[in-house]
Amino acid sequence: QVQLVESGGGLVQPGGSLRLSCAASGSFGRIKAMGWYRQAPGKQRELVASITSGGIGNYADFVKGRFTISRDNAKNTVYLRMNSLTPEDTAVYYCNLQRLLGLATETYWGQGTQVTVSS
Repeated sequence: QVQLVESGGGLVQPGGSLRLSCAASGSFGRIKAMGWYRQAPGKQRELVASITSGGIGNYADFVKGRFTISRDNAKNTVYLRMNSLTPEDTAVYYCNLQRLLGLATETYWGQGTQVTVSS
C-alpha cells in the first residue's frame, strides 16, 4: 500500500502564500517522480509541478515562477511553496506519486487539499 497525506491548504487572500506538504508512506518502492496536480470546478485535472527522483523539477507554464517544488528525501515528503496567489489558483490540489514496477509506471493520488484564494 502507498499512502499520500497532504496538508497546508486553506483560505488565503490574493497575493498571499501557502505551503503544501505531502508525506508518502508504505511500500512505494522505487519512486520515479512526485508532484502536484490541481482541479478546479468544471475543469480537468492539470499538472502544477513535479520533481523526479533525481531532483529535476517540471512546472506548468501558468506557474510563471510563483511556485517552487522541493523534497525532503529523508522524510519522504514533497512540498509546494505557492506565492503571489490569485483567484485562478483556487482548486483542489492533489499530491501524486509515480513508481516503477518493472517496466510499468504506477500512479497514486492523495486525498486532495482545498486551496481557496479570495478576498
